[in-house]
Amino acid sequence: MAGTSSAVPAAADVFAYTDQQIEQAAAELWPGATVQLGLHVPSVTAYVRRCQVDRRALFAKVSLLGLSLVSVLRGTAGDWARVRAAQAAYQGSPSTLLEREARGLDILREEAGVPACRVAGLQSGVLFTEQVTGPTLADLLAKEPHRTGELMTRVLVELTGLQRPPVARSVDEVAIVERGIGPTFHRKFNGISGPTYLRKAGETGELLAGMVGRLRRLRPVPAAGRRPVVYGDLKPDHAVFPDGPEGRPVFLDPGLARGRPQTDAAKLVSRTVLNLFASPPDRAAAKAIIGGIEVFTDAMTAGLGPDERAAWIKHLVVLWLMDTTNILSTYLTCPADLPLPEHAGKITQQAVAVCTLLDRTTANLLAGTDPRAVWRLALADVAKAADR
Repeated sequence: MAGTSSAVPAAADVFAYTDQQIEQAAAELWPGATVQLGLHVPSVTAYVRRCQVDRRALFAKVSLLGLSLVSVLRGTAGDWARVRAAQAAYQGSPSTLLEREARGLDILREEAGVPACRVAGLQSGVLFTEQVTGPTLADLLAKEPHRTGELMTRVLVELTGLQRPPVARSVDEVAIVERGIGPTFHRKFNGISGPTYLRKAGETGELLAGMVGRLRRLRPVPAAGRRPVVYGDLKPDHAVFPDGPEGRPVFLDPGLARGRPQTDAAKLVSRTVLNLFASPPDRAAAKAIIGGIEVFTDAMTAGLGPDERAAWIKHLVVLWLMDTTNILSTYLTCPADLPLPEHAGKITQQAVAVCTLLDRTTANLLAGTDPRAVWRLALADVAKAADR
């Protein structure tokens, strides 16, 4: 849906509207309860705010038209009057993004046996979930880098229940395909609006445009047969360890769908590497994290023959590059009045270094280098970048 007005929505108007939606939805769900809005949680996707309903600590989430906040504030859906009118219709339509996310959380807990945050309520386009306290996977990797391989592997193993046949049937009914790495990449960088979009990224947009062109040439061929169910949005911040590193992780913000087997591993790798750029640890910690990433991918490919492992690694690397390009371009085109998470601002300051890493890795793949060697070279480049 393309905007026709030159005016773009202002973040202040969007936030005031979404706050009102949260308060109204809470009043409808819990009549007579005392509702207090807490801190806004910076995000480039949905509007998220902590809130207190009586003594119950919750997160409230609002998705505008199923689009990212960055897209809405850039005017992709039109001016604010048009967005509000469209949102009223969107909230009443079946299978909205947050309805599917709420159903996904139930599927994780009730059908897949995966610990996930609980849905407290869904009303008028607002999703309320219970807060989960504890260190995230990202926190643990920063604190205990020597356990990187073990912890990343455990997170993936926890999701094994997603492959149960009944779970797959349930997920097919509520799949969040729009959060997939590949669909996001091709939606953002299509031949019509892609160049215009990248121009908003400033000087770095030129570097990204070259990357996008090369990644399009590396587009994976469609996978044969039925693809497995993937978590879909497996960021290190979406796995919380309430009982510390020895306990089971609890998962947040799923994007359940069918996808390539490497999808979840690729997003974990992508965001872990970006965290290294945002907050470089000391040399020993960086070496431990990068070594742990290699241990993690070895665990994911255990039992595969040499050719199968090479193919698996190639798809992992391509999806990693696509995801990093997706999120870096989002951060770089973020309107000035939308608060970014702290790590996002740090990543934009390292955009050229990130693009250099992506460019070298893509060139090695296009040159026909063995994907296993490309992977080792990429990790070595990450180590050099972190040791600056």
